[in-house]
Amino acid sequence: MKRVRIHAVGMAAAGILGLLALWQAATVVFGIEAWLLPSPWQIGTEAWASRERVGEHAAATAVLAVGGFALSAALGVLFAFVLHLLPWLRRLAEPLLILSQSVPTIALAPLLILWLGFGVMPKLVLIVLVCFFPVLIAALGGFRHADRDMVRYMRMIGASRRQIFMKLELPGALPHLFSGLKIGATYSVMGAVIAEWLGAEKGIGVYMTLASASFRADRVFVAIGVIAALSLVLFAAMGALERWVTPWNAGAGEEEEK
Repeated sequence: MKRVRIHAVGMAAAGILGLLALWQAATVVFGIEAWLLPSPWQIGTEAWASRERVGEHAAATAVLAVGGFALSAALGVLFAFVLHLLPWLRRLAEPLLILSQSVPTIALAPLLILWLGFGVMPKLVLIVLVCFFPVLIAALGGFRHADRDMVRYMRMIGASRRQIFMKLELPGALPHLFSGLKIGATYSVMGAVIAEWLGAEKGIGVYMTLASASFRADRVFVAIGVIAALSLVLFAAMGALERWVTPWNAGAGEEEEK
């Protein structure tokens, strides 16, 4: 299993390095101006030169993303639990939830500012709107995938509704739930950046806006790299938490790869 994982990481690293090499060569051969498409070397140089400033902005975005994601995860699991226990409410709420995803999140930004001001609250609400849906749907799907024969058997031997949920439905739903949490974790960084565009003093969204306004494409790419790195870190953190919480499911993905 470890060999498979190391091989996959090696292949991914080789692919990324090859892409960067082609990018670097293209900017030199075709003489592309740095303001239009900077080379990887120029981007790396700028990232190192402004590492302290970028680090401050990245830390602000990370705090906002983690806070918003934690709130999204808690609300998503809570609502999934309620909708699972009340099927009539689930049937009523599902069309509304799907309809809510058809509205572009950025379109709600002016309303959130109008209703909640320029503080941290509209930013958290925006992240929740981005991350809440995948967590909710994944949790609901997991609860509904419980073995119906086992549910009937537990009822037959006198198990209560709470015991059925805690002993059967919840453990069986955890792999599905973590799939939603991984998606929500990566979305949370994007949501935090969009929220910072609404108005903030620090954050990668602020750094990117200033870089775009000054036509510093190298700094824009630095911001993109930081966003990608934060998303990968949160995704990996959810993967590590999944392996700790569901050790019985830890090797499922690796078995499929074989």
